[in-house]
Amino acid sequence: MLRQSLSLLSRPRQPRLPSLPIALMLALLPLTALAQQAGPGSQDSAALAAQLAAARPIAAGQSYWLEELTWMEIRDLVAAGTSTVIVPTGGIEENGPYLATGKHNLILEASCPAIAARLGNALCAPIVKFVPEGSIEPPSGAMLFPGTISVSAATYEALLDDIASSLKQAGFSDVVLIGDSGGNQRGMANVAERLSTRWADQPARIHFVREFYSPGWEETERFTERELGVAETRHDGYHDDIWVTAMMMVSDPAQVRYAQRVEAGLASINGVPIAPLEDAVSLGEKMIEFRAEFTANAIRQAIAGSSQP
Repeated sequence: MLRQSLSLLSRPRQPRLPSLPIALMLALLPLTALAQQAGPGSQDSAALAAQLAAARPIAAGQSYWLEELTWMEIRDLVAAGTSTVIVPTGGIEENGPYLATGKHNLILEASCPAIAARLGNALCAPIVKFVPEGSIEPPSGAMLFPGTISVSAATYEALLDDIASSLKQAGFSDVVLIGDSGGNQRGMANVAERLSTRWADQPARIHFVREFYSPGWEETERFTERELGVAETRHDGYHDDIWVTAMMMVSDPAQVRYAQRVEAGLASINGVPIAPLEDAVSLGEKMIEFRAEFTANAIRQAIAGSSQP
């Protein structure tokens, strides 16, 4: 319940699904042509074309998350100008004694909708939670700790390739890759390079926006110290810091074991207190807002740069 309440308080304004029959008809032309080209054994092309063009029977739901929308809602948003989709990559890894293994995913859960809201024409694909975390046999890196889940670089890149290609097929013209973990960056860069070549003669474009991670993290730290007056005074020796903890708390304070840490007298990280709860969540929200604006600007520049002849 606390997680839902905090998410509702911090969630940016959701996109409104318009009723644009002319724009919808234009957007559906490629889909109708695809239906007409359907081969033997597929749905009847006329029936499929009619289904793809059907009006929503109910009012639209509202979300920045692709997985929380119906196919009709996504279709209508694309027809109305939602041309960008963000693919966020997180991970499942060791994060010290306090933080859940899904640390990066919790941060993205709050960050991606905030970025999409600032762009104004974007949605968020589901978070890619399985990323390279070290070799599995023999284990290395984070795989030395129970609960970490790793995939090979080849598996990770193949997954991103298929996800991005699926989103292109859905009608998005700009597919953006961002990652909250350092180990995610090279694979995203490789996929973006390959798809840029493969899509060279197509209207869709792929963008790896490294800036979300670096210098996004560093700039968020500087903002927190310079503008908010919050700075760490020591290092507790964990895979954790005040920026990670506070941003996670925006999505769910339970995932940093807030109540247990308060009870044990350990409600701080690297010399910065995380109690009272409201103050820590507010700090995290300010960090998310700054990082979202920083990243949205980087995405705009990437899209503008790829549009130049």
